[in-house]
Amino acid sequence: MSESAILIWGAGAIGGTLGAWWARAGHDIAFVDVDADHVDAMKRSGLRIEGPIDTFQVPVRAMLPEEVAGTYRRILLCVKAHHTEKATVSLAAHLAPDGYVASFQNGLNELVIAEIVGAQRTLGAFINFGADYLSPGVIHYGGHGAFVVGELDGRLTPRLQELHELGLEFEPGAILTDNIMGYLWGKLGYGALLFATALTNASICDALAAPEPRRLYRRIAGETVEVARSLGMRPIGFNGYDPAAFGREATDVVADASFQAMVAHNARSAKTHSGIWRDLAVRKRQTEADAQLGPIVTFARQQGLRAPTVEALIGMVHEIEQGRRPLAWENLAELDRRTSR
Repeated sequence: MSESAILIWGAGAIGGTLGAWWARAGHDIAFVDVDADHVDAMKRSGLRIEGPIDTFQVPVRAMLPEEVAGTYRRILLCVKAHHTEKATVSLAAHLAPDGYVASFQNGLNELVIAEIVGAQRTLGAFINFGADYLSPGVIHYGGHGAFVVGELDGRLTPRLQELHELGLEFEPGAILTDNIMGYLWGKLGYGALLFATALTNASICDALAAPEPRRLYRRIAGETVEVARSLGMRPIGFNGYDPAAFGREATDVVADASFQAMVAHNARSAKTHSGIWRDLAVRKRQTEADAQLGPIVTFARQQGLRAPTVEALIGMVHEIEQGRRPLAWENLAELDRRTSR
């Protein structure tokens, strides 16, 4: 296998967008996905990116997991958080001894990956651009967003610099950080807000702009910030989300400013709804609630804290997944009533 080849495990919204962009730029990209229809479409016609940022179609190498051969020095894991363990076990046999797996996902998946392949072969990444899988062979790239990479131990290494340079080709504002866990905990707080917005049929902008649920939103993100701080983490903000705006010390003015900034950022994207909402409303499949938000509850208990609003949010998402609750604005009001202190 070519030393320069990059294996992207998961060719959906995130992996498909990144890989197609880099393949068009001339990088040696190989895709792996469990969706046979998606893989067949990529083999036949390549991968098509649509949206306001760019529209293009590029020939790509694509395969099912059982078709992968050889080893790779660089593997980017881009599957849903709840598929992390299974995917990492599958790809481990194809990871070169001196290679790494970088998690381009939502959640604290680096911890799961490190348990399987070793912390020294795990890299952290945080992304917040807007993209959606539309159909086999077609991805919608709707808006720019944060792109950050970092070593788990904060070191500045040649492999990290190499990945950062690759990231700059996709997102000119890509950041190289010594606090990747801070960014990941920041994304957990923002992600928890997106799970709340996905309880409704409203767009991200409309849901975050509404004044009525803000007390609830502040509790949801606030519990996440509190847990992160108890672990000695320093959550970092991005794209309008300011973790400090959701701490116990935050004033209404500071919180409202963060909401306004988040709305402004999302208004610039053609991606109107979160991937969570698409899983619930369009694809009718399991969300990342347990894998992404579950650790907040688990770490809270370990630290002698509670995260009752996040825990109740997870339960309500499951009710929607199981067809026992419709998407509705009333869900936010009910969740607020059930978890008000």
